[in-house]
Amino acid sequence: MCGILGFAACVGGAFRPDLNAAVARQRHRGPDDSGVWRDDWTALGFNRLSIIDLSAKGHQPMQSPDGRYVIVFNGEIYNFAELRAGLAAQGETFAGHSDTEVLLRVFVRVGFERCLAQLRGMFALALWDRQTRTLALARDRLGVKPLVYAETDTGFAFASEIATLFQIKPDLSRAPDYAAMDHYLTFQYIPAPLSGFRAIRKLPPAHAMIVREGKVERVWRYWDIDHSARSSLSFAEACEALREQVLEATRIRLVSDVPLGAFLSGGVDSSITVAAMARLASEPVKTYAIGFDDERFNELPYAREVARHLGTEHHEMTVRPAAVELLPQLIEHLGEPMADNSVMPTYYVSEFARKSVTVALSGDGGDEIFAGYRRFYHMRRAETLAQWRLTPLWRGSRRLTVAVENLAHPGKPRRRFPASRADEMLALAGAERYQHLLAFYTDSEKRGLITPEFARAAGGSATSDYLARALARAAGADAVNRWLYVDQSTYLPEDILFKVDIASMANSLECRSPFLDHQLIEFACSLPGSYKLTAGGRHKHILKEAFKDWLPAGFMQRRKQGFSVPLERWVRNDFGPVLRERLLAQKALAPWFRQEAVERMVEEHLSGRASHSNRLWSLLVLSQWVESFKVPL
Repeated sequence: MCGILGFAACVGGAFRPDLNAAVARQRHRGPDDSGVWRDDWTALGFNRLSIIDLSAKGHQPMQSPDGRYVIVFNGEIYNFAELRAGLAAQGETFAGHSDTEVLLRVFVRVGFERCLAQLRGMFALALWDRQTRTLALARDRLGVKPLVYAETDTGFAFASEIATLFQIKPDLSRAPDYAAMDHYLTFQYIPAPLSGFRAIRKLPPAHAMIVREGKVERVWRYWDIDHSARSSLSFAEACEALREQVLEATRIRLVSDVPLGAFLSGGVDSSITVAAMARLASEPVKTYAIGFDDERFNELPYAREVARHLGTEHHEMTVRPAAVELLPQLIEHLGEPMADNSVMPTYYVSEFARKSVTVALSGDGGDEIFAGYRRFYHMRRAETLAQWRLTPLWRGSRRLTVAVENLAHPGKPRRRFPASRADEMLALAGAERYQHLLAFYTDSEKRGLITPEFARAAGGSATSDYLARALARAAGADAVNRWLYVDQSTYLPEDILFKVDIASMANSLECRSPFLDHQLIEFACSLPGSYKLTAGGRHKHILKEAFKDWLPAGFMQRRKQGFSVPLERWVRNDFGPVLRERLLAQKALAPWFRQEAVERMVEEHLSGRASHSNRLWSLLVLSQWVESFKVPL
């Protein structure tokens, strides 16, 4: 696991960057080794977190034996031993035993596209061909590892983190991308290929790129789910096959020349991951869990129960976070606004685990692959009602239910229909329905918040179009699998995996998740949606049934609890003075947002009259990004 960066000059370009400062900027991603390689056209830089082959023979940038090709590679190729054996059978010899060397030899022997098709792992890579003066770049299928780039008048720059691009090219424009900001207000993240800056783009997951003489020549998707592939397995057979898939995906992620452990939150996905590790390991698995002093957000008792059951070497701590001090540091690493508050506990558990291990397995991806969120139930129900033309009847039923609840609880504030997002979305359809269900700021709330100048610069909201494009690619799937695919294509890489990469690599920790294995995901997507979400609304049904005997009795029946923080209290207490200073006194976001709307939210939240914690958190993160990166308003 590492950090990569580089620059390829245009024809006649005079810019020749000194990459040493940029390499130093990404040192947290790889403190064990670093390197810079250059010729007349390009410069490549690398930070190494040594995991496989700790010797100098794993050093990067790495050249092919004939010197024609040079690679910088961030990630892990889990099937590198199989690939190496195949190459050896064809007469290849190797200097070391790193997966980087195997990857480079596969590329040289079969070419870029066929090479990508053979890889099983997480990666962001760049390969320079000195003969044709072309740069080939790619990102793994699920988007576990990041790759950002900027196409400029003098050439093409790329890196693992946005801040590094500004180190490579200090004069790179910092003008914000208003369309990206609009997405951020809706989703709390910015989807690829957009970034917070107009001059910077992100290579999307499962995409590859060719850059010739400093200019982007071609970008394409090299992998996708085949929604026509349908499994004929019975539920019992699918459970058995799923256990085998998870064990295999876990086994290949246990290869490491450095200490390895696992995050154990006490939830279903991380517990299954640790249970699989325990079955494969010859020694007790090292597990790491954190909790908060607020019991509503403390899962330590559940993690402890699983650790005892599996006999792990368990480590836990209660975090009293310095959130105000940590936020600027995280924004520097993120490089753009991202308001998923779980980035903070992810940072703290990574920091805790890194004290004794260099690699940690996690349960990331389980919710998005096996229907762990309530929204999948809402979407299936809405589609079923529409299919049978029962939506008006359901709306009437809901209206009556709200009226009865008002009569039954006369002392409580009266509710009006529509009383929830699930009610409101019934008046919408398709991607707009899903967008409304997910939105942190709904479209109407955004219209009441943003200034006319911001609206003109954004050019109209395209958030539903973003979801609709993913939905269209899953047209052949059933209702549950369609919306799972949308989440796998949007929320999973752009929020969850981005957050985990940044928070873990800020602590020089590599994270691996068996649930992100693309072969396991292809298998899961071939199963009927009803195997994952039952008619009665049981989420992750097949996952819970397949692995219930591996975990304590009754464990699968516990209520889902997200890996989050006491945000309402933090925003009101810890960040209260910051909100007043930055959003009210300094009016830091006034050119973008109507000041009266911002002041109303701040005053209502700090006084306790209403809760706007998620909305204010997104504004607080945005204001910190503007300050940290000197973004012009």
